[in-house]
Amino acid sequence: MTELQVAGAALVKLSLEQLERLDIPEPLREAVLECKRFTKHEAIRRQMQFIGRIMREYDAGPIVAQLAVIEAPSKRQTALLHLAERWRGEMMSDPQALARFVHEIPAADAHHLRELIAKAQKEKAGDRPPKNFRELFHVLNALLQDHGRRHP
Repeated sequence: MTELQVAGAALVKLSLEQLERLDIPEPLREAVLECKRFTKHEAIRRQMQFIGRIMREYDAGPIVAQLAVIEAPSKRQTALLHLAERWRGEMMSDPQALARFVHEIPAADAHHLRELIAKAQKEKAGDRPPKNFRELFHVLNALLQDHGRRHP
């Protein structure tokens, strides 16, 4: 029952384009679209209950699976962002971290990363704005994203 409520709420949060791509029963699609038009809390609550009732009439497994596919890239993106932050922190504090990163991500330009790390450390020591610190994050994130696309 909770899974149906979560799935119903997730359906309502989808954009119209995402909703159109889903293979869901027409009565459910209409109820979700109707719920998107409501602005009053009580009307939304009642419509969500109605969506739950409709979902009980159908096999929710395929709907939940489709929602998982839509949400998966965003969770993966978030994980890669956290990984980039962790690598940046390690590189700022551990001189050996760059070698580990280059070993793990062969496409990385060690020379460019070493320069960014040195500039970011100077910024931090001199209480200057973190321009290179941010640039280091963006470079690491791009490398990790690219590596993630090549090796899922």
